[in-house]
Amino acid sequence: MTEDLPLAATTVKGRTRAAMTAELLAAGEAGRIRIAIGRASDFFGAGVTQGSTLGERVFGHALAGRRADFIGDADLPHTYSYVPDIAAGLVTLGTDARAAGQVWHLPGPRTVTTRALMDLVAVQVGHAVGVRSVSKRALRVLGLVNPMMRELAETSYQFDEPFVLDTSRYESVFGAAGTPLAAAITATVAWYRTRPGTP
Repeated sequence: MTEDLPLAATTVKGRTRAAMTAELLAAGEAGRIRIAIGRASDFFGAGVTQGSTLGERVFGHALAGRRADFIGDADLPHTYSYVPDIAAGLVTLGTDARAAGQVWHLPGPRTVTTRALMDLVAVQVGHAVGVRSVSKRALRVLGLVNPMMRELAETSYQFDEPFVLDTSRYESVFGAAGTPLAAAITATVAWYRTRPGTP
């Protein structure tokens, strides 16, 4: 996915994001605000436990010897964004005049399959980690009682095909960036190990 793809979302959240983007860019063009929009993919990192597909149900479960829960096909490429990379990218966009008035995909670790990412997690936790894919139907059923599952059901299409965020535009303007995936996984697992109650 590149920054110049049309805003043609069909879901409630997608249409809301598209409308917000159009409104912000219009305000920037009119000179009412200075705007730069940074986009990232599914995020993970130290402190991320809820609100992410790579939170407690992946890292916490892996450390506890349980299966990691994912949405969709674990063998498809999927871009995951590391929180410190997102923060660094947003700082750049907020302080560099070249970013103004544009949408940018923030750099991060290289894109791999979810299964390859879990292989790196397994190395860090010291044992194999099983992967369990949560179906759309299960998400919809769980969504009847869990608001987070309801929201995930709406965006589960993002896990049905390769989901690759192209960050080359950002890197061509601001320079190479992004933490190597193995280092990001190592730091995230280390943080999860330090939490009270972690086995």
